[in-house]
Amino acid sequence: MKVGLIGFGKTGKAVASILLQSLETKLQWVVRSSHSLEHRSVPEFLGIESKEPGLIYSKEEYSAVDLIRRMPVDVIIDFSSENGLDYYGQAAAEQGVAIVSAISAYSQDKIQVLELFGSQTRVLWSPNITIGINFLIIAAKILKKIAPYTDIEIIEEHFKAKPEISGTARKIAQALTLPEEDIKMVRAGGIIGVHEILFGFPYQTVRLRHESISREAFGNGVLFAAQHLINQPIGLYTMEDLLKPYFQLNAGLPC
Repeated sequence: MKVGLIGFGKTGKAVASILLQSLETKLQWVVRSSHSLEHRSVPEFLGIESKEPGLIYSKEEYSAVDLIRRMPVDVIIDFSSENGLDYYGQAAAEQGVAIVSAISAYSQDKIQVLELFGSQTRVLWSPNITIGINFLIIAAKILKKIAPYTDIEIIEEHFKAKPEISGTARKIAQALTLPEEDIKMVRAGGIIGVHEILFGFPYQTVRLRHESISREAFGNGVLFAAQHLINQPIGLYTMEDLLKPYFQLNAGLPC
């Protein structure tokens, strides 16, 4: 599977390293806003032995249309920003390239654009693309259905400089039909990301907790998403959509 990567920040670099080490993907190129590292080899930059091209380009050098034509890909993975979609989205949709977006939050306008692209190609959007966090959400929905009378609290922890509530915590609240205002935030040190859902029963407590130990966890999620998305019918998907068949719980889960 040939892959193009949008974004090469801390998480983008971690994801690129996983893609390069996978035998099932071939990293064709990376696109970033900055001109720094332009034409550098990603394997060489990351110190990973690989025969994959993985060259870095700036958005200004090639349009997405030209880049896809010069170096075709099966899927584009986006770890840039909300506006990254403006660069590659239409070109990918028109040429049938699958899209895996791991952007933490989109405006309503951008979500509508994603839905439009989902009518032309395979699109997956997940604010947190780790397998663990999406497993946690499914498990929490099941437990809430079993015991709707429990008290539920959502706690999220991140690095000191992160100001806003995480997109993942918002997604958890939405999945459990809880108000975002009730999410508890902790900001300290260099915490990468911790999300916990506490279920308070009358005589017991259940805690579902996910911790990202390193950003490479997003790379593992990307591999799962790309491998499972590529053979799906055209449409807009979530990670939950791809995970549910493993649990055979589709019919029993609330929407």
